Order: sequence, then C-alpha cells, then structure tokens
Amino acid sequence: MVTQAAPRWCRLSNQDSSAPAGQPLWHGRFGDGPSDELLAFTVSLSFDKRLAMDDIAGSRAHVAMLGSVGLLTSDEVRAVQSALNTVETELASGVFVFAPTDEDIHTAVERRVTEIAGDAGAKLHTGRSRNDQVATDLRLWVKREAREVALRIDALQRVLFARAMEVGDSYMPGYTHLQRAQPVLLTHHLLAHLWALGRDVERWLSTSARADVSPLGAGALAGSSLPINPDLTAESLGFSKRFENSLDAVSDRDFVAEALFAAALTQVHLSRLGEEIVLWASEEFGFVQLPDAYSTGSSMLPQKKNPDIAELARGKAGRVIGNLTGFLATLKGLPLAYNRDLQEDKEPLFDAVDTCVLTLSALTGLMNAIVFNEEHMMDSADSPASAATDLAEYLVEKGTPFRDAHAIVGALVRRSLEGNDDLASLVAAEPLLGLEAVDLLAPGIAVARRTSPGGAGPEPVALQLQAAKELLASQSLLLR
Repeated sequence: MVTQAAPRWCRLSNQDSSAPAGQPLWHGRFGDGPSDELLAFTVSLSFDKRLAMDDIAGSRAHVAMLGSVGLLTSDEVRAVQSALNTVETELASGVFVFAPTDEDIHTAVERRVTEIAGDAGAKLHTGRSRNDQVATDLRLWVKREAREVALRIDALQRVLFARAMEVGDSYMPGYTHLQRAQPVLLTHHLLAHLWALGRDVERWLSTSARADVSPLGAGALAGSSLPINPDLTAESLGFSKRFENSLDAVSDRDFVAEALFAAALTQVHLSRLGEEIVLWASEEFGFVQLPDAYSTGSSMLPQKKNPDIAELARGKAGRVIGNLTGFLATLKGLPLAYNRDLQEDKEPLFDAVDTCVLTLSALTGLMNAIVFNEEHMMDSADSPASAATDLAEYLVEKGTPFRDAHAIVGALVRRSLEGNDDLASLVAAEPLLGLEAVDLLAPGIAVARRTSPGGAGPEPVALQLQAAKELLASQSLLLR
C-alpha cells in the first residue's frame, strides 16, 4: 500500500529535531495518531497561515483575560505573552518551523508557545476552542481588509474624478443596447462609474461594521463553566461588542458571505468599466489610446496593443462571483453549531479580496494614464440623428403629445436613412418643425440641452461634480 506523503509545507520543528512530532490538540480521545490521508485532506495551514498575526492578537487578549480572572498567575501570563512575542517574531521573519501535526495556524502557534513556555503554554487554550478562535481571527481579518478594499476603491474614484474634471466640456455618444442614443458629457460618463464605486465603499464599510462582533468566549458551542470574561477580550481586540448567543457566534459566517458579495459586486462594477475600455480602445470605436505601460503586445502580431488589464478585470468577475455562489452553497445545509465545512470559508474569501485589490490597483493605474480621443468622441456624437429626442421634445413644448411627436420624428429619421433627403432638410420641410428646429441638429446643441437634475448636460454635471467632491470628502472621514 502506498501512503500519501505529508504536505510539502510540513517540516519537523528544529527546536527538538530528535523528538517525535507533537500530538494533535485532540489526541487524548484517540489511541492512534492521524493518518497521512486524514492530514492531507483536512489540514488548512497552507492558507490559514494568513491569519497568524490575528491569531496571536486573539491569544494575547485571551491570556490577559485569563490572568485577570485568576485562571493564570501573573508569572504564567508573562511567560505565555513572552512566548507569543517570540512566535510573532519567528513568523514575521520567516524562521518559524511548522510540524507535520500542525493542522492549522492555531495548532502551530499553540504548539510553539508550549515548547517555549512549558506548562504555562499548555494553559493557553483554557476556556476557548478553535471554533471561537478561528471565528475571531477571521472577523479581525475581515474588519481590516474590508477597509483596505474600500481605500483602494476610493483611490480609483479619485482618479475618475480627476479625469472627469480634466476633460471639461468634451462629450461623447451615450449608448443603450450598445447603439448610439444621446450625447452625454464625458465627465458625466466617468462619474457614473464613480457613483457605482461609491456604493461599493458603503458596502465594504458596512461589511466591516457587521464583522465587528467578538466570538471569543463562545467556546466550542456553549460557552464555559470557567469564569471567563468575553467582554474584556472583545474590548482588548477592538471589537465594538461581544456575541449574544454562543451557538450563533461559532457558526455565523454571514460576515464572510457579505464580504464575498461586496467583492463580487465590486468586481462586476470593475468588469463593466473594463468592458468599456476594451470597446473604446478598438479601432472601430477609437475613443481612447492605451498607455504602453498598461498594455501588452502580441507574440505573433507586431502591430497589436492589447487592453489586457481591462480584459482581466472583466474576466476575473466570473471567478469572484463563483467564490460567492460556492460559499453560499456550502452554508445552506449546515446545522448549528460548528461544522468542518466552515473551513471552506477562507480560500474563497482570501481569493476574492486579493482579486479585488489587484484589479483595483491595475485599473487605477490604467485610468490615470489612458488618453481620451476627445475630438473623435465629439465627432461621433454629432450625428443629426442623436438629436431626435430633442426634436420630439421641441414638438412637446409646442403642444404635441409625446407619442405623436415620437412618431413624427421617427418617420423623418426613417426617410433620411432611406436616402430621401438629409435629416436637416426633412426637418426644415416638416410644418410642425421648420427652420427653427433645424438649429437643434447643430454639433454640441443636444448635450447642452440636457438640463434636468442629474442629467448629462453642463448645468447638472457642474452640480454633480460638486456632489462627487463632497462624497469623496465624506469618504475620507470614514476611511481614516
């Protein structure tokens, strides 16, 4: 029989290389040690090492609490805290050596603390379980990383705002169904992405706020008979409050699902921006020039400049959406309280957040350096047909019902496309329109007539710029 080798990250501790590897935390109930197959399938250390500093922070708070309630002596507290400091240094410097029985980061830290602090280290796990421990670590991680993602989104928003200010009165075709519809200021188009991203900032901060509940003290599922103080550990770790129900505390992963949803929707918004850059950079559109530093070439076609950042922003959205849907499927059938299925929360979460952060950084650089072909955009928006709605609204102002006005102008557009005459001549000849209405077809007139609140013309866009400036200012206060 061929047995599977231990995972490649496993190495025996160099603190006592002649001694057998440490036992699992749960070894007392078992006569035999874990099989290689069990370890290979169940270990999570390869990815939850990322929680190391959060785990140490939680352990420090827990040890201090144990000392305050008399479960550890002051000497024991000092010994364990000193050992935790050593472990932190070893992990940070990369010299920490993992043992084959280190199932996860919690086991690894406790094992090493016990090697250093002896019997005092063996008391580290008093009054807690890995169930409340990992939930605490992950909440600390989400609280911190959610704000980091929000900061990255804010940085992209500020680039979009700066570019929106820079392009001034330049305008472009607005689209519905990817067909030219009405002219809009380029500023208006860029700010549309800024507002969507602003909602993402709100979602990430809301996710951070809902993760701000300490599960430490819930134990495996039912709390403890020992005189522990969960309020003290919650305060020490910077949580706004502790859990109310120990069963819920160890089984709740709503905050992970919410973080995954926030990541998925953020990535969808980035995908939409990426899709537009892909289109605009094509020769068929020609609305932008890609900067060399944020483009790639072809291994075969010398003339190519490819919008890979924009394409990957679009492509990675599917991956992040998959992380969300996969995790929701994991959660949907779980009974209370902790189940090992919940180990599957970290990999999709870490991947989704990493993907979001990388995409945000790349798109921020691209949008800062991209060149807008403003003259070509405006030429493309100046087709007389783009003013068709203005012609209909002109008739409405003269008393024609909108449905009738729509039909009249639509018929004129059809006739012009059929080659009967150009649209201006047909408008001039239409009794209900005439020469006065022909002026509406002049370049730049249609976009200037968009005057309704929140609209795409100069007047409402000037107000929108001020509102966007205020949004960014308020976000700065929230993100401090």
